Amino acid sequence: MPKLVIVAGPTAVGKTALAVRLAREWQTEIVSCDSRQFYRELRIGVARPTADELAAAPHHFIACRSVDEPYNIYDYRQDALRLLRTLFRRHETVVAVGGSGLYIDALLHDVSPMPNPAPELRARLQQMPLEEKQRQLQQLDPDYYARVDRRNPVRLQRALEVCLTTGRPYSQVVSSAAQPSAAAQEWTTEVRVLTMECDELRARIDRRVDCMMEEGLLDEVRTLLPRRHLSTLNTVGYRELFPVLDGTRGLDDAVAEIKLNTWHYARKQLTWMRRYATEQ
Repeated sequence: MPKLVIVAGPTAVGKTALAVRLAREWQTEIVSCDSRQFYRELRIGVARPTADELAAAPHHFIACRSVDEPYNIYDYRQDALRLLRTLFRRHETVVAVGGSGLYIDALLHDVSPMPNPAPELRARLQQMPLEEKQRQLQQLDPDYYARVDRRNPVRLQRALEVCLTTGRPYSQVVSSAAQPSAAAQEWTTEVRVLTMECDELRARIDRRVDCMMEEGLLDEVRTLLPRRHLSTLNTVGYRELFPVLDGTRGLDDAVAEIKLNTWHYARKQLTWMRRYATEQ
């Protein structure tokens, strides 16, 4: 039976390098499940694979959409399953890689279609302070609240939209671990979660952010100023730098916050991915 090998783990742990090495060894292709790398306009701040890495093995779902195009977990799952069925016609093994827990789950479990909230609900939530979003989500879906990056207002808002529209916890709507994917009958799945000591991982994150700044992250963010209102840009590495370009914040302070927020995100990723050891 064909096999899907998913390389998962926190940011900066070395997922891309391992995925490329496995793809070359097995002469196969790579499917990204990193939700931030879908977008063409985001390169440096999302640590998109380098030109050499992209050339070393065929990649899918990298720079495939514009930040202006809405894309949700349900749409991704449908696209990914269609792609995997095609890839398994010519490969016994396919590699998937990413650190976005919900999108990894979309390859493992069935996902319900995402409901569209009423415009007035979306507008009300957009005006809600971050702390209030956190409080409401903790009350409505404590399971997802325990795993989500609580400093990411986009993820908080989307979860609240689903909770308040459906009357069900977001975590129940997007995935059900008790209900395996229908694709489980078509191929087997193995999840390899990469980890490392916290001190080493945090040092790697700090070095990566410094490298991003040297590569021109501030200039990349500058090109996105006209689109700063988009929810896809309310993400670590971008939202901290918009005030720098406004002249309302110092660059050193913003870089320090990127490092801290990335570390907090990595810890949430580690918490989320501990589940895979018991699921597989």
